[in-house]
Amino acid sequence: MSNDGVNAGRRRFLVAATSVVGAAGAVGAAVPFVGSWFPSAKAKAAGAPVKVNIAKIEPGQQMVAEWRGQPVFIVRRTPEILGNLQKVVAELADPQSKDSVQPAYVDPQMRSIRPEILILVGLCTHLGCSPTYRPEVAPVDLGPKWVGGYFCPCHGSHYDLAGRVYKSQPAPLNLPVPPHAYESDDIIVIGVDQENA
Repeated sequence: MSNDGVNAGRRRFLVAATSVVGAAGAVGAAVPFVGSWFPSAKAKAAGAPVKVNIAKIEPGQQMVAEWRGQPVFIVRRTPEILGNLQKVVAELADPQSKDSVQPAYVDPQMRSIRPEILILVGLCTHLGCSPTYRPEVAPVDLGPKWVGGYFCPCHGSHYDLAGRVYKSQPAPLNLPVPPHAYESDDIIVIGVDQENA
């Protein structure tokens, strides 16, 4: 067979150009395919641990962080608040937190790793409303026996400042304690168990 009239340079150019376009197409198809193997930024954020600096929380104050789209209450409890927790034990539905959601490494009565720092998921266990922080003692609207805690405005559930629910409330369980760990004295990582920190 004769190659007369065939332009070898042109043939090489067409083969090279076709190869480059084919390779670019293969890469263009592979990038989204490989990218689909990894979770999206939204999925990562939904379950990712959250670091919170608690250095500026004054004694008796609360700050609210967000983890997995839920409010997380962080309270620096005073010695008075800690003392008041014992005063209400007889009035609580689950004072030892046997039926409530919390990691095994938190104290079941204080519901914390360090007594002065309380960390709770801020959603009522009745229907998921966000309770309000009511640290004052004996306010007019909550009565003379109130020693501070959380009040759910939706259906009236009361919790103490360990997130433990009082008896005869719409809420069946104590407020959940999320998994958490201390990275340092002032940095808490919410979403990581203390053992795995």
